[in-house]
Amino acid sequence: MAGTTIWKGFIHFKETDVAVKLHSTVREERIRFNLLHNSDQARLRQQMICAYENQPVPAEEQIKGFEIEEGKYLLIDPEELEQALPEKNRLIEVHEFVNADQVPRQFVERVYALEPDSASPQARGYGSLVKALSGMGVVGICTWTMRKRSYFGALQAAGSVLLLSTLRYADEVVPAASLGLRTAALSERELAIGSELIEKMTAAFEPGKFVNEHEGKLRAMIDKKARGDKIAILAPRRLKPTGPDDLLATLAESLKKAA
Repeated sequence: MAGTTIWKGFIHFKETDVAVKLHSTVREERIRFNLLHNSDQARLRQQMICAYENQPVPAEEQIKGFEIEEGKYLLIDPEELEQALPEKNRLIEVHEFVNADQVPRQFVERVYALEPDSASPQARGYGSLVKALSGMGVVGICTWTMRKRSYFGALQAAGSVLLLSTLRYADEVVPAASLGLRTAALSERELAIGSELIEKMTAAFEPGKFVNEHEGKLRAMIDKKARGDKIAILAPRRLKPTGPDDLLATLAESLKKAA
């Protein structure tokens, strides 16, 4: 598998250990701008400023504190923080297996790919684990420690590869039912037209058909400006929202275009 290994460890459950290497499945390529001083174009540096003295504070004079009430802090020493760090290990500990459709999408945070660590004799169970997870339609709920952080996640098969998803903890997810969201009334006619429109627009998932238009416009603007061309400032286009009385007509018109 191509890509840089960012972590090595073992998938562990019961008496079984499978040696694996972890890879990131995403590559963020976003344009990043630097903040400059407008008079001399020198880069700006961030500083930590004392709110009382209004002076920069060097790193050796900075300490961490937890606000227990407004303006009152509990000071925490670096040694005390070290005591709270999770214990180091190289195990992806599988605690249980659940049906794959039981893990709500809003819990999934980031997805990694695992490959067998061919340098270890304990990599041999990788293929068997992939086949078992895939055949049974289950995911392994697991925990592990990486880069001084504890993670909770799901181990699943995708084709011939194992994927490891980090999951948000239950207290980080807001149930939709608790938001008090309003529902909209729907007529039979609206439902029929909407369903037909969706059916006509249904296609196979091909993410390559879509590009980041904002990123493309930024790159084009930067290239144009680097050539010395003038950048025209256009007025923003404002779309008129569809009113509730116009919904049926709008759906019908969309259906004609999709036909």
